Amino acid sequence: MIRVLRPGSWTAVQDAGRHGYQRLGVAVGGAADPFALRVANALAGNDSKAAGLEMALAGPRLQFDCDALVAWCGADFEAMLDGEPLAKNRPVRVSSGGSLDFPAARHRSTAWLAVGGGISVPDVMGSRSTDLAAGIGGVEGRRLIAGDVLSLGVASAWTQATLEFLRRSARPAAWSLPPERLGLPGEPGVVRVVRGPEWDWFGTDAQEKFFRDTYQVTKDSNRMGMRLGGPVLALTARREMISAAVHHGVVQVPPSGQPILLGADRQTIGGYPRIGVVATVDFGPLAQLRPGDAIRFREVTIAQAHELLLQPQTLAIA
Repeated sequence: MIRVLRPGSWTAVQDAGRHGYQRLGVAVGGAADPFALRVANALAGNDSKAAGLEMALAGPRLQFDCDALVAWCGADFEAMLDGEPLAKNRPVRVSSGGSLDFPAARHRSTAWLAVGGGISVPDVMGSRSTDLAAGIGGVEGRRLIAGDVLSLGVASAWTQATLEFLRRSARPAAWSLPPERLGLPGEPGVVRVVRGPEWDWFGTDAQEKFFRDTYQVTKDSNRMGMRLGGPVLALTARREMISAAVHHGVVQVPPSGQPILLGADRQTIGGYPRIGVVATVDFGPLAQLRPGDAIRFREVTIAQAHELLLQPQTLAIA
């Protein structure tokens, strides 16, 4: 078991998401950066859909009541294992009675922690992800609080063998995943986007602004979406659209002309014109944005977006 001594500013159980229920109005949710959680799970010997912890800005302090294999990926937190620095992107043994501490993110904002066997909380509609708006999944549909106790699932044979190797060798870490295995990073502050279904509703001036100018993430942002401040994007004429499907990464433009970038916990349908859709490969950079950060959009084709998505996943498993 894992005991939560300090919950951090925002920590919750997340997995690959709640798929197959959008027709009923249930959001997919899941990790804000699915690739980062998949990598952490792989390092801990878990199935790719296992539940882990997503933490933002200032992370939790956790105490372990059993030996466990852990791995974390994402932002550069000042992570500590029993008072010693804990490097990311590697499987590490935590001894029974040991503690992990993630005091604050030094760079970027969000990280994911996987534990061998996965976090065992009730399965709701095929997922253990926390949906705060619906109050389901995770631990009672909420963020973690001090005093919570998290159970673990059954560790894989690989996880158990790795733990045994680390016990016998008296080393905390097995090996490290080189950063280049996680793919080539994109240009800082730039998010790649394909044209959205209502792209042609916007005039040439708005289209040029969208890919030329800089926007800022406002304080009115969360896992559902980020409101952006910057140049106004105007329609060529006043138009109303019938609500249509939206998903993670869609860029909507409300009547104010200020874009809204939808996140992992976005609603299932929306009625604002969709000027663009973020390439899936850049969900990771999106998850790291904080209020006040600057962002620019760069156009890519659907074919380019597919190619970009495959590159880091191929590198990670090579």
